[in-house]
Amino acid sequence: MSAVQETPSTGTSAENGGTAPVQSVDRALTILELLARGGESSVTDIAAGLGVHKSTAFRLLATLESHRLVEQINDRGRYRLGVGNLRLAGATTARLDVVSEARPVTRQLAADTGETVNITVLSDESALYLDQAAGSSALQSHNWVGQRIPLHATSNGKILLSELSDAELAAAVPHLPHYTDHTITSRSELVEQLAEVRRLGYAVAVDELEMGLTAAAAPIRSAHGDIIASMSISGPTFRLTRDRLDETVPMVVEAALEVSHRLGWGRRG
Repeated sequence: MSAVQETPSTGTSAENGGTAPVQSVDRALTILELLARGGESSVTDIAAGLGVHKSTAFRLLATLESHRLVEQINDRGRYRLGVGNLRLAGATTARLDVVSEARPVTRQLAADTGETVNITVLSDESALYLDQAAGSSALQSHNWVGQRIPLHATSNGKILLSELSDAELAAAVPHLPHYTDHTITSRSELVEQLAEVRRLGYAVAVDELEMGLTAAAAPIRSAHGDIIASMSISGPTFRLTRDRLDETVPMVVEAALEVSHRLGWGRRG
């Protein structure tokens, strides 16, 4: 048993290797950096800064403008950063808030349970690790922050899916790939299990992503009550038995609730 997290083994695909930068992306990012430093610039100045023809700079600016990452100033042919950057920054800030508020809680939970504690958020068709704390019983100390895990085969994923609309659920989980004999591969079964997750207030996954791996998760909510992240403990199935889960699941639920309170949801009596 080598894994102690809700994370499949890493492969050797091109995704894991180094790749050369994509020129157009690199140039677009350079434009954003130029505007961040200078406040505003003309197409001519940007082209000079990139070392490209003016028409190339204009095409890049037009693409960035379509995503509201840059905007023209009073049709003067000068550009500045657009409001789309605020949206991206806001999303990043929200994630950083979750991590900063959750960290002391996750460390305490890891100490209390001895298991690895994970914080994840919904990211396209995956759950993305934001933070983790290793307990004393963890069999390995690999840092999975920044890694992604499937949604339908993990306790974290089920929490993040549990309150999505039908359309959102279909978009987040277009396919249900098989990982073990315990993986949910039926959409109707997934929908039924998500209803159970909503009823119970937590999710459990036993041998669903990887044989010998068990995890339990609970929701972290924003000030408005929306699920914005999940908190889980994970460890080997031989240790996280049903009796052990009966002990630790309430601890996970309480810890996730504490983080939710720290983020402004609800009030303590």
